[in-house]
Amino acid sequence: MSATLVAKDLAAGHGERTLFSGLDLVVAPGDVIGLVGANGAGKSTLLRLLAGLETPAEGGLRLSPATATVGHLPQEPERRPGESVFAFLARRTGVAAAQQALDTATEALVAGAPGADDAYATSLERWLDLGGADLEERATEVTASLGLAIGLDRPMTALSGGQAARAGLASLLLSRYDVFLLDEPTNDLDLDGLERLERFVTGLRAGTVLVSHDREFLTRTVTKVLELDLAQRQINLYGGGYTSYLEERARARRHAREAYEEYAQTRAGLQERARTQRNWMEHGVRNARRKATDNDKTGRRHRAETTEKQAAKARQTERLIERLEVVEEPRKEWELRMSIAAAPRSGAVVATLSGARLRRGSFAFGPADLRIDWADRVAITGANGSGKSTLLAALLGRLPLDAGSAALGPGVVVGEVDQARGLFLGPDPLLDAFGAATPELAPAEVRTLLAKFGLTADHVLRPAVTLSPGERTRAALALLQARGVNLLVLDEPTNHLDLPAIEQLESALASYTGTLLLVTHDRRMLDAVHTTRRIEVEGGRVTER
Repeated sequence: MSATLVAKDLAAGHGERTLFSGLDLVVAPGDVIGLVGANGAGKSTLLRLLAGLETPAEGGLRLSPATATVGHLPQEPERRPGESVFAFLARRTGVAAAQQALDTATEALVAGAPGADDAYATSLERWLDLGGADLEERATEVTASLGLAIGLDRPMTALSGGQAARAGLASLLLSRYDVFLLDEPTNDLDLDGLERLERFVTGLRAGTVLVSHDREFLTRTVTKVLELDLAQRQINLYGGGYTSYLEERARARRHAREAYEEYAQTRAGLQERARTQRNWMEHGVRNARRKATDNDKTGRRHRAETTEKQAAKARQTERLIERLEVVEEPRKEWELRMSIAAAPRSGAVVATLSGARLRRGSFAFGPADLRIDWADRVAITGANGSGKSTLLAALLGRLPLDAGSAALGPGVVVGEVDQARGLFLGPDPLLDAFGAATPELAPAEVRTLLAKFGLTADHVLRPAVTLSPGERTRAALALLQARGVNLLVLDEPTNHLDLPAIEQLESALASYTGTLLLVTHDRRMLDAVHTTRRIEVEGGRVTER
């Protein structure tokens, strides 16, 4: 059905910190609204409010019709122990909850409970609208089309990272909600998955609000942009697509700066004039007092009139200052200024694989022969599940080989941002986890460095596992600045990073002089980062393009 979601005067925050307030939004059928803002601006919080999963501090929501379904798909799909692929798909599509409600209504109907007829009819209609009647048939077809060649009864926890990403995409493609709320749906998708997702989103008749840091995806899909501007404490809704938003935002910021500078210049000029007029007035008063004893009545009257005129001019100037319409200075935005510390160069040969083979469950990697030389800048591409992360792990010696050999060259110092940001998934406070990786830094130095990456006192004392994915990524990038490296390994580094941080990372990579291994499906990053080699991984086989 066609549905409209209306948010009125929403406010949210954490403790005493306000994220946003006075937020109004209408999500109408066919809208694709891109939600943008720095990490910590409240994007995920807003999606949860719109989904009814959290209660706003102020304001409210209205869904028309009230029976419409709202689907919230979070950025890190939960893989529950014992849950099969089909059960995962049923939960993410809302069919599982609808089935439970239908079962309860059926039991009440059989028991002859009052009002059971209406409750059963409503539950059945919801189950049918969400696609419960043919979910298994459609799930088999969609998972096969995505190359997820596994049984639907297989446990989700048994899937590889690439398979789990495709299962997450399948859950979205199978969904039949009336309003979609998508939090980072592009994370971990390969190029084929991104294209499928783009076709799905642009083909929806339902209203959609999505968060994504994939600039190309935003450019191709969104019809409006809602910006949560944490620095300026503003909420801005821009019509048109993402490119139009960037142009309008740049223009608005330029005009705001120009308006403030004009106001500041006018005010400063009036204040200087007022000071000059007061000085002249005080000088005239002093002259009048000094010459008050002479008998020149005409002179005394002239001096008094002159002083009165200067006083009147000063008062007039002060009134002009008071009547000036105040223009607040645009707040300076916090910017990530990152660099990658360089270690002394390694030997000429950085890493090698020779006849490398290994098997992980049903997946076979190799045989692979590969040599990475000093200052190579290698882009590694391939579909999810093709073996890209396995290639990196084999090159770095983290996976034992069944055959062949792997070696790192002399003097190689590895710096890595992995897909899971695994160093910061433990129960220790971030300060301790980071300090263990950088024992040469004092705690105060660790705090200072993390603060440069937007991780403040509130973050560093929390268990690292409670950080958001974006915050864990920032911590991983901070490590690259803390430790000198000469082999930089980035596995999907843009996942969960906000747009300004992605641009800063690209800038840092431009000035990095060591060896680079880059795995990314971010199309803009592949264009922006200079690489000297392109390696394709497909079905566990490695080829150079």
